[in-house]
Amino acid sequence: MGDTAPMAFVPPARHLLRAKDLADARYAEPLKVDDLARAAGLSRAHFSEQFRRAFGESPHAYLLTRRLERAAALLRSTDRSVADVCLSVGLQSVGSFTTSFTRTYGVSPTAYRAAFPPAAQHARVPTCVLRAYGRPQRRTFREDSGPTES
Repeated sequence: MGDTAPMAFVPPARHLLRAKDLADARYAEPLKVDDLARAAGLSRAHFSEQFRRAFGESPHAYLLTRRLERAAALLRSTDRSVADVCLSVGLQSVGSFTTSFTRTYGVSPTAYRAAFPPAAQHARVPTCVLRAYGRPQRRTFREDSGPTES
């Protein structure tokens, strides 16, 4: 009789969550389904089947959805060009991006952006900058004058 403890059961969905987390965190990188399958420790075919069963969509569709959601946020909150937004979310073709975005949101990226106020109207200024520019220009406590002589 050996001193072997039973192996802990790890639900298969745990492996799939690793791949899903990878897609969520690194959507802007040139990730492929093979990369996600590798993160889950499964073959591409088995991974795709298991992912679809667990999450209701293919890994490719999930990754594309994450990218399009981020693109929509950038279109609402920045004035970056559509091409720049496309590339910054990990997509390579502006034409394919526009087609996918229009299919998902019902309008082109340009029309989507036009439906929101310009980014300059809601640009976020960091608190540290607000504080620095909000400080009084004249100092108190004799900071503006040189050293006092005694």
